[in-house]
Amino acid sequence: MKKRAAVLLAVATALTATATVAVPATSAATAPSVARTAGAAGTGTAGTAGPGTGPGARAAALTWKGCATARYPGLQCASLAVPLDHAHPEGRTITLALTRVPHTARTSQGPLLVNPGGPGGSGRGLAGFVAASLPKEVAAQYDVIGFDPRGVGKSEPALNCGQGHFNPVRPDPVPLTEAVERANLDRVAAFARECQAMYADVLPYIGTLSAAEDMDLVRRALGSERISYFGYSYGTYLGAVYAKLHPDRVRRLVLDSVVNPGGVWYEDNIDQDVAFDARHKAFLAWVAKYDDRYGLGSDPEAVETAWYRMRREVRDAPAGGKVGPAELEDTFLPGGYFNGYWPALAEAFAAYVRDRDEKPLVTAYEKFGAVDPAAGNSYSVYSAVQCRDSAWPRDWNRWRGDMWRTHAKAPFMTWNNAWYNAPCAFWGTPSLELPDVTNTALPPALLFQATEDAATPYAGAVEMRSRLAGAALVVEEGGGNHGISLSGNACLDAHLVAYLKDGTLPRAAHRSRFAPDASCAAQPEPKPAATRALPPSSGGAALHGLLGFRG
Repeated sequence: MKKRAAVLLAVATALTATATVAVPATSAATAPSVARTAGAAGTGTAGTAGPGTGPGARAAALTWKGCATARYPGLQCASLAVPLDHAHPEGRTITLALTRVPHTARTSQGPLLVNPGGPGGSGRGLAGFVAASLPKEVAAQYDVIGFDPRGVGKSEPALNCGQGHFNPVRPDPVPLTEAVERANLDRVAAFARECQAMYADVLPYIGTLSAAEDMDLVRRALGSERISYFGYSYGTYLGAVYAKLHPDRVRRLVLDSVVNPGGVWYEDNIDQDVAFDARHKAFLAWVAKYDDRYGLGSDPEAVETAWYRMRREVRDAPAGGKVGPAELEDTFLPGGYFNGYWPALAEAFAAYVRDRDEKPLVTAYEKFGAVDPAAGNSYSVYSAVQCRDSAWPRDWNRWRGDMWRTHAKAPFMTWNNAWYNAPCAFWGTPSLELPDVTNTALPPALLFQATEDAATPYAGAVEMRSRLAGAALVVEEGGGNHGISLSGNACLDAHLVAYLKDGTLPRAAHRSRFAPDASCAAQPEPKPAATRALPPSSGGAALHGLLGFRG
């Protein structure tokens, strides 16, 4: 759900959007009062208009131009002008950046919009990945459409506030003293103020509702009566909101690593804290399993003790002058998203504790935890969406009490996660009330979920399935990665392919609330790397490079 904004596939920043086409909106569904009405009714005004029809609509079409990359030679780019405020479609416009891999089969199943999550993740690179990862005969039937949501990447304007917000060395996330707590509070409040000062005219229109209405304008610009949608992480929630507003415009809906719609967003983040702590313990147990390689002991509790001793030491003397406790947590957080990173993280951990060698830890931080220039944009949009989507506590005493209670049982990331989201306690734009995504008018959807996923815990997928009539849930039993389809598990991918091909869904003969419709075994855990080199970006790592962390 949350995205460590530093890591997005390089191709995403290299793509160039070209011709801009304006499509006027026909829906006022993003105005707060109308949004609640549209959500309750299950449709938005634009949902009644087909391509090129409806009040004020024109027969607009996107102009696609080649923007091939070495990996995705068939990729095309375009851009689309949409209203900043969907309640006032004749007012100011902004621009969305789009990519496409066009269908090549004689018969097309229409557009398949894809989204990598975040919020704040660039989706332009995901189109090429999905088209290349699906079997050719299935990919050939779809126009796979990637897009940068409003405010993101090559879409304009692109938000970028809080320059230097993640520069090392940050205050210790765990506020053991009043001074440390004040330093963290000052930092997040300053970020919120800077965003408000820079983008006061835009922030009221950055959120899931606005992004969902943008998707419907993309549909209309594509000239399609309906779209299919494939979203990961936060993208599952965006897809569910779009389906609520426009259920008659959805053909197929795939949600992978599913947000709990009942906890958006404060409660969902607390649930993450507990789940990430469990996932971190799984990593430490894996390190203990390979004591002959890492030399940190065969008892997981002893390895955990060594990790927290390392944390105390870098608090007193940051490794390489860069890696304090906040940066250390940022470095190891990706291991909670994808266990393919465990060997590299274990090597850095062992080198520091066993050999007193800081260099591998600094290298791991630069690979997994450090923030690159694109991250300012991603984190700015992340904050704008999360803070706008739903009400956050404004009384810091509520945060303090909740975080200390959670930290007592889940110390790995609780406070780090709190400060990541704490700008919402000071955000200048009031929050919306989003629609309940419960949907009985939607075609059956396909959900994927790993049972040990930390970013979107399993209960969220169960809850989402209960709200989407006819939905089927496929789980990866014992899996802990976030984003599991098109990541190397042939069993999961077979369900995805069958659904995209002809709508086939698995159905459990006797389904209880928490039981899935189908199960797949998790992929084997990684083995220690042969060298200290960081793992190559292949297989599951290719997808996780696109999804990033905190996403």
